[in-house]
Amino acid sequence: MIRKSFRGEIFLYFIIVFVFFTIAILTFQYQREKNYRIAQLENTLDNITEITQLFIEQNHLIQENKISRVDEIKSIIPHFKTRITVIDKNGIVLYDSSVADYEEMENHLQRPEIQKALHGSFGANIRKSATTLQEYYYYAKSYPDYFIRTAVVYNVEVKNFLKAERAFIFFIVTIFAIIGLVLYLVTGRLAQAIKQLEDFSIKAGKNELFTQDIRFPDNELGMISSQIIEIYNKLKKTKDELSTEQEKLFSHLNALNEGIAFFSKEKENTLSNSHFIQFTNTIARKSVRLPNEIFKIQEFKRLNKFLKDNLTADTKFESDNLPHMEFTISKNEKYLRVQSIVFQDKSFEVMITDITRLEKRRLLKQQLTSNIAHELKTPLASIKGYLETIIDNWPVIEEKRRYFLEKAYLQSERLTNLINDVSLLNNIEDAGELFEFKQNDIKRIIDEVYENFASRISDNKIDFINGVEEGIIINGNESLLFSIFQNFIENSIKYGGRRIKILIRNYHEDESYFYFVYSDTGPGIPEEHLTRIFERFYRIDRGRSRETGGTGLGLSIIKNAVQLHKGEVSVKNRSKGGIEFLFSLAKK
Repeated sequence: MIRKSFRGEIFLYFIIVFVFFTIAILTFQYQREKNYRIAQLENTLDNITEITQLFIEQNHLIQENKISRVDEIKSIIPHFKTRITVIDKNGIVLYDSSVADYEEMENHLQRPEIQKALHGSFGANIRKSATTLQEYYYYAKSYPDYFIRTAVVYNVEVKNFLKAERAFIFFIVTIFAIIGLVLYLVTGRLAQAIKQLEDFSIKAGKNELFTQDIRFPDNELGMISSQIIEIYNKLKKTKDELSTEQEKLFSHLNALNEGIAFFSKEKENTLSNSHFIQFTNTIARKSVRLPNEIFKIQEFKRLNKFLKDNLTADTKFESDNLPHMEFTISKNEKYLRVQSIVFQDKSFEVMITDITRLEKRRLLKQQLTSNIAHELKTPLASIKGYLETIIDNWPVIEEKRRYFLEKAYLQSERLTNLINDVSLLNNIEDAGELFEFKQNDIKRIIDEVYENFASRISDNKIDFINGVEEGIIINGNESLLFSIFQNFIENSIKYGGRRIKILIRNYHEDESYFYFVYSDTGPGIPEEHLTRIFERFYRIDRGRSRETGGTGLGLSIIKNAVQLHKGEVSVKNRSKGGIEFLFSLAKK
């Protein structure tokens, strides 16, 4: 029964696969040959159509109203039973080789083949002619001033021509019979071995321990089966002991934020978590599906060199001095730390940690410290220089002494502004959650900012328009919202020039955000600087910025304050001159 069932199943699968395969092949081949024969017929009709069109054009038959001369080309057409019809663009039949009184024929514009030709390069259709009451295979083609339609009677001869050859069906059936016979003979040999291992497979499928109550034949297969049982029992016990520990390890790996993978000496993956594939795809130039694909990625060449040096047969190391290494990969504005350790059995672990936030903060702090030191030098050097001038030239006349002291005071003010701006920027980035948020009326805040700059706006004859509507309420920090509009307006006053126009308005809102535009009609910003103006201490004209007392942090404060309110800010030059900032602020 085992042998019969095995054979029956194999044959069932074989028949099912072959039937589907045969149907697919037959359908494809039949349709392919049918299409080929149709194409042959249509190609013949197309040639007749082209000959007819060429004859009409060369002899000016339409212009000279001699379309009946088309009868002359019937003698040179190989298929003398071909019907030729000429139809103008309005559907009126100008000529038909099979109808004597073709002037009386009805309008042909709505004939299926004509409609197809009208909307494509040609049209074909099989139908009964309303005029001759015969069934035709029609082929129509559109030309600039008329249609030419050719047709052949759709009789037994044409139908047989269009039929596909079926001889290959018998060839496939013969091959099937041969393969079936070979398969029948092969499965006969396998059936005996299947029968002897049946009980073993059933027990193994139930994951049960084995006793020596199963009798195998006294041959090589019997010895192998006994060894399999013994080995299986030992592995079963070990597996049960390891299962609990493995579940703990899996839970731990999946809970980690790091990507971890363990590999054998042959670099085959034995265990990994989902973060490992995720981080590897971040680094790789193409999609990665398996952990061991990291060894083919260029960015991991340092890891490959480390493994090559430590996985050789002659390398030996103690458990308390295992080789390890680490390096950092920067990819797509992400920083990932790669660590690896090789164990005594030459298996090894690779761990990938996302340190983007820490690395960016470190680089930012480093850059900020460098920029602050650089920015502090100028006002401090100026203050020191003015004071040294007074000391070295004492006594100094009242007028000059006052001049130097005023200059020193202005530099100290600039120093104070710089320290205040740096402090505010650091607070936004490092302790944004500590800012108090409450309901704020944006129009009121802008009006307050305007009052602070009213005298300077008036002195520079600036036209200021607060176009923000009443009732625009933002849940945010009042001081930071005030700082956003203060820095915008102060920049316009400093760098926009006199007699400019400043406009602030809200132009859109949705369920989550209010959208604002701030613009002035000043000189604008050169295009090459637009992508960098939100960087800390970035100045378009450093000399002019220092003269006006700018710290180079105003737009950076704006960007960070907007982002703290869950919004975004962008900048562009206005087409009519000036600058325009578009930004959003979250309602809640």
